[in-house]
Amino acid sequence: MEPVTHFLTGACLGRAGLNRRTALATFTAFLAAEAPDIDVLWHFAGPVPSFAHHRGITHTLVAAPVMALVSLAAAFWLHRLYSGIPFIKRRRERLAHPPQPIHWPWLYLTALIATLSHLALDFTNNYGLRPFFPFNPRWYSLDLVFIAEPLLWAVFLAAIFFPWLLSLADSEVGVRAPRFRGRIWAIFALSFMAALWCWRWAEHAHARTLVETGSLTQENIRRVALMPYPVNPFRWHAILQTDSGFLTAEVNSRTDELVSDPKLDYLAYPAITPASLAARRTPLAQVYLDWSSWPVVRDLGPRHAPGFAPLDLPPSQPWTNVEFCDLRFAYRSVHNSFSMAPPEESLAHQISTAPLCGYVYIANSSQEAGQFLNGREQK
Repeated sequence: MEPVTHFLTGACLGRAGLNRRTALATFTAFLAAEAPDIDVLWHFAGPVPSFAHHRGITHTLVAAPVMALVSLAAAFWLHRLYSGIPFIKRRRERLAHPPQPIHWPWLYLTALIATLSHLALDFTNNYGLRPFFPFNPRWYSLDLVFIAEPLLWAVFLAAIFFPWLLSLADSEVGVRAPRFRGRIWAIFALSFMAALWCWRWAEHAHARTLVETGSLTQENIRRVALMPYPVNPFRWHAILQTDSGFLTAEVNSRTDELVSDPKLDYLAYPAITPASLAARRTPLAQVYLDWSSWPVVRDLGPRHAPGFAPLDLPPSQPWTNVEFCDLRFAYRSVHNSFSMAPPEESLAHQISTAPLCGYVYIANSSQEAGQFLNGREQK
């Protein structure tokens, strides 16, 4: 999931009761819930190392205790820095309740729970993670929740800010504020998230049954996957692999509707060329194919990667561009989650415009001449 959901989940975990046992629980959970994403620092090494380490070792069960310890240290250091400000010190002295003591074992447990919540949230979307790395390099994903879910934002933000608004109203009429506020709201938000997962799990299973028992294709179906849309738990993006290629469809699990155009939603297996074989040996390809569960590798010919200037090659030197894309992200339209209208563009075009695509330039059918991933060139 994106950072906002992680941060808000951590804050609600702290307010749900963990903050009653120790000081700094909510703040520590807030930080620890996003701590595994420290791997974004690999961004400075280039797109290929960044992609290789995204949701890597910091998103594993082995590293979770370490991430919790780092979060605990950061929370304590920031708290000491904050408490040393003279204005804050004077304000704390006027508080109605004495400062809550820090219970270190409980605070570490709080950080560990929040860190594990990050792994659980990332597991629910279709990007996936490798929780058992380095012992097991396999990627796992539930494909239940889109990477950005506005329903969760709304509920979590309400759980965080409504108690604060109520405290302002109480202060106006002279009501003494309770020491721990917002527990019921936080528990409701976390329960809503769990209920949403269960609801989407049931809809996902129903949509899969519709695809497997439907009449989308007369070919043998090798495997099927269902990708989620935001907001709408009834709409799913289906991917089918057949004996001759790939087929996609839109599924409405509420109305049992399947929408697919055999001409626009079908892509035959791309031809294997010397250039595509050479591209598969590059670092970009090795990282990409290790992660991708629905890869499409196409030799595009002498076509430049989107958004990049032409290669600095001699005019007489032949070259080609090999594209690496993942069908899981070739949605028709994420912005309109409720539309089941027929596609306007071919699946081949949808793949090329999907996020998380990589490109390898091959010169003379065998020499790597450039690698591009996520809109950046690997230097």
